[in-house]
Amino acid sequence: MHGLKREPNDHVGAGNATVHKTPHGPVDVSDTAKPEGVPRYPEQAQTGTSVQTHHHARIHEHADTEPQKHLRHQMGRASLQDDEPTFGTKRSASQELSDMDVKRFKADPDEASGQEDAPPTLPFTVPFPDKPAVLEERAGDIEYRVVNNDGSRESTITLTGLKCLFQKQLPKMPKDYIARLVYDRNHLSIAIIKLPLEVIGGICYRPFHARKFAEIVFCAVSSDQQVKGYGAHIMSHLKDYVRATSPVMHFLTYADNYATGYFQKQGFTKAVSLDKALWMGYIKDYEGGTLMQCSMLPRVRYLEAGRMLLKQKEAVLAKIRPLSRSHIVHPPPPQWSGAGGVHPIDPLSIPAIRATGWCPAMDEMARAPRHGPHFTELRRFLYQMQNHKQAWPFLHPVNRDEVPDYYTVIKEPMDLSTMEERLTQDMYTGPQELVRDMKLIFDNCRKYNDATTIYSKCAAKLEKYMWTLVKEVPEWHNLLDEQAS
Repeated sequence: MHGLKREPNDHVGAGNATVHKTPHGPVDVSDTAKPEGVPRYPEQAQTGTSVQTHHHARIHEHADTEPQKHLRHQMGRASLQDDEPTFGTKRSASQELSDMDVKRFKADPDEASGQEDAPPTLPFTVPFPDKPAVLEERAGDIEYRVVNNDGSRESTITLTGLKCLFQKQLPKMPKDYIARLVYDRNHLSIAIIKLPLEVIGGICYRPFHARKFAEIVFCAVSSDQQVKGYGAHIMSHLKDYVRATSPVMHFLTYADNYATGYFQKQGFTKAVSLDKALWMGYIKDYEGGTLMQCSMLPRVRYLEAGRMLLKQKEAVLAKIRPLSRSHIVHPPPPQWSGAGGVHPIDPLSIPAIRATGWCPAMDEMARAPRHGPHFTELRRFLYQMQNHKQAWPFLHPVNRDEVPDYYTVIKEPMDLSTMEERLTQDMYTGPQELVRDMKLIFDNCRKYNDATTIYSKCAAKLEKYMWTLVKEVPEWHNLLDEQAS
């Protein structure tokens, strides 16, 4: 197909010709392979003349321009005599096409009709609602920049902006500790820059190339910019950058209870599967934090992950539609179309609702609250206890391997993570049960540990803080009687 030679003037007007996609690249429609001398249009088959300019101009003619003139496509003027294929006449049985001719005719199916090629169809695109962060980046209002302490003036300004942002958004972290890590040359940072050089978000991390993981040390977005999707977008930028520039395939980070939800949305999990021999002793162990891990997929571009998932969703819905009627939208009831206004009607009087098998009991079940009436208040109370700086010894169950005799001495162990699971499963009907389990934690600690140990001191301070929280809720004042006992 691509073995035909073209004259030097064949390129004239090629920019206006229709282009076909072939396995080996784009080819002009005027250059589509065919036997030499084969006429392109039926009227040429009757005269046997070569292709003239006025025929070729039909391809290049536009509504706003005159047909291009003085353009000839050298197809060869040799007469085909008896072997000339003609349009509109039946081929005799003795005329046979060679294998190459058969392939050529199959490659140009529109040639027999003499009609102009239809414009190429555009690929189907699934509409994707981009977040404001993506739109601002596309418009050039913000940019994402990777910086480290290389000594340049611009990097120093950006790192200083990141330091101030982390110190403001992470008040529990010591300011000198934040400054030391941000300016450390072993750490890298990716910053959201609002032009000219205003830092509104960023992530500071340290890669361990030989061990193929990186520790996310700080992650924060300015408090007045947290509704535009900056946090998710900068994490996607970080994943794509780290995977493209290093052998790192895993992230580890310590997150407090207010940040675990964000990290879970970004693909992090509390179930750390990375071998402890790779990261133990290499990352900072923070008190009151939850260790979380994210493993990246090598063939996923995370900046396009949302669009990819939307396409997969559309493909699944397309498979479901032939078997389901959930996509059908019914018109409103005729009772509502009158001029008298909207009147209450019986849902079961509508045929489409009856066809679904709906009943009033199903509606009551759907409207029923998922948790008990005290769930929100109990969850707030438990989260405040978990985030206290003295709660770190009681966040998780005691490791049986590290303290072999603990479960021999303590018959009814309890910890804050177990209490969180019980709360999620609605095992606490009121604050009495929650406070009782909290007191069990402190009693177990004092029973197993000496009063002079750090664990007993943490238990005493945390218990004092618990009663302070109880006093803040007037409905819980009856629990203060248990404090004296």
